[in-house]
Amino acid sequence: MSSLPPFVLFFVGAVLVGFTRGAARKALVLAIPAVGGVMLWVGAGADVAANGAQQYLTLELLGYTLTPFRADKLSLLFGYLFHLAAFLGFVYALHLGDGTPDGSVAGDVGEEDIVGNARAGLQHVAAMLYAGSALGAVFAGDFITLFVFWELLAITSVFLIWARDSERSYATGFRYLIIHVVSGVLLLSGALMLAHETGSVEFGHVGLEGNGWAGWILLVSFGIKAGFPLAHNWITEAYPESTPTGTVFLSAFTTKVAVYALARGFAGAEPLILIGTAMTFFPIFFAVLENDLRRVLGYSMINQIGFMVAGIGIGTAMAVNGAVAHAFADVIFKGLLFMSMGAVMTMTGRTKGTDLGGLYKTMPVTATLCIMGAAAISAFPLFSAFVTKSMIMVAAIEEHHYVVWLFMLFASAGVLEHAGIKIPFFSFFAHDSGIRAKEPPKNMLVAMSIGAVLCVLIGAFPAAFYTLLPFEMDYHPYDLRHVVTQLQLLTFGALGFVTLVRTGVYPDEKRAVHIDAEILYRKLGPWVVKTVGGTVGRADAFVRASVMEFVRSTLGLVARAHGQMGPLARSWPAGSMVLWVALLLSAYLLFYLS
Repeated sequence: MSSLPPFVLFFVGAVLVGFTRGAARKALVLAIPAVGGVMLWVGAGADVAANGAQQYLTLELLGYTLTPFRADKLSLLFGYLFHLAAFLGFVYALHLGDGTPDGSVAGDVGEEDIVGNARAGLQHVAAMLYAGSALGAVFAGDFITLFVFWELLAITSVFLIWARDSERSYATGFRYLIIHVVSGVLLLSGALMLAHETGSVEFGHVGLEGNGWAGWILLVSFGIKAGFPLAHNWITEAYPESTPTGTVFLSAFTTKVAVYALARGFAGAEPLILIGTAMTFFPIFFAVLENDLRRVLGYSMINQIGFMVAGIGIGTAMAVNGAVAHAFADVIFKGLLFMSMGAVMTMTGRTKGTDLGGLYKTMPVTATLCIMGAAAISAFPLFSAFVTKSMIMVAAIEEHHYVVWLFMLFASAGVLEHAGIKIPFFSFFAHDSGIRAKEPPKNMLVAMSIGAVLCVLIGAFPAAFYTLLPFEMDYHPYDLRHVVTQLQLLTFGALGFVTLVRTGVYPDEKRAVHIDAEILYRKLGPWVVKTVGGTVGRADAFVRASVMEFVRSTLGLVARAHGQMGPLARSWPAGSMVLWVALLLSAYLLFYLS
């Protein structure tokens, strides 16, 4: 069974889930990721531990060798992560179809919709296919296989947005799909150019040197899915428009597949250092102003991915280990925060900071679990980000990227403000909104509890977690200097937040939509289309008019020659014709004899 690609079980499971109901469906959605994870651990995981990287499946196509299933320590780390993420997501979504409000709406947020079996089945099937596509991508050993699953990621995940069943979710889903299809087209283009240069479609280290434009095109393709600056708006737009359960799945797979692809293909590419540093920095300012708390978490995701991208750009064993370890931790603590906001949305129908507050009185368990997720993302000691993000920052210092380190330090303080404090504060504390919602369904609390426990286990026992990382290293996060420095950062960051709030300097939560990169297609795009379209239209009208005038002139000449009064339409005497024939014959003979 070790040679069975992990995605197969999920794809078969999706078919079975689509034809089951009730307890059978619940058992299936939990069993598939659990059984798949165990099979991966005892099969490919044991083989790689004993023998190194393995290719379990290869085939020939049009002269190229395809490898649909290749396993090494890097792909296995993400394989374990995606099985775990799928299991947590399905536990969280287990109540779907039981008549429990899901936060899905047929109009504006706040209108509750009872989720029936059809919609529950759609989300479960889409999520199962989505998780399987992510697994197919990280175990792909060639670009053609990667392209297939790259596009399947987009096609399957968009249904989790459309499941919200609102006008905005449908429009957002179509924009999301277009962006990710473009990413796939770029991936295929770059792969074919690389194959032309090298004669191989193997998915390994690509880099930006020696491959012409292929490397840059592939980098842009991966960057779209990773949320590079100016290509990040699909994250902040799509996540808030998905269902509460759908957002948990969305936050786990697409961007982490992109991080894996960057780690596989572009480790050590220096432009990634600047791109990643920018990603850690700019989302902080938008997150401070944003009112929709799920959108705040979208900006927070870009911020966290920035640390991963910068680590991959630095390219040392420590930095790449830190990047992929932080990706693993991010899926759990960011998933926990999205689950807590999904629980709030499920029980109140609201996600905006201006509408919430005071929920700790009737949702104390959810509030506590949310605070644990906030502590994890803020890198409190004994929580997961403390032992993962620090590897990236240490690697930056070791490689003398001191300015990058300073930006990361500032970004870490920003994480505390917008995700560590703002999310739990405005959801459960702040002003009393008067809402007295009860705790969400038990399965949601169980999923959040598992996530919270994992955040602590990774943070408290990092040595066991480090054995899963792709490179050997000797790193001990709990040295006195690191602990004291981090506690100082957290203390002064919290004091800064309190001071800004008390003095009224901190921006008030406002009922507004803040637009950033979307302006490129919401404002600039229509202007460009109108301007270019107007110019093209005028040129088209001029060319059409010129051609029609030429046609009319030509037809006029023909009419004058062949019309009823034209010379070619007249009757000519036979003698005149004989005379013309004689003249032509004389000219021919004169020319021929001379």
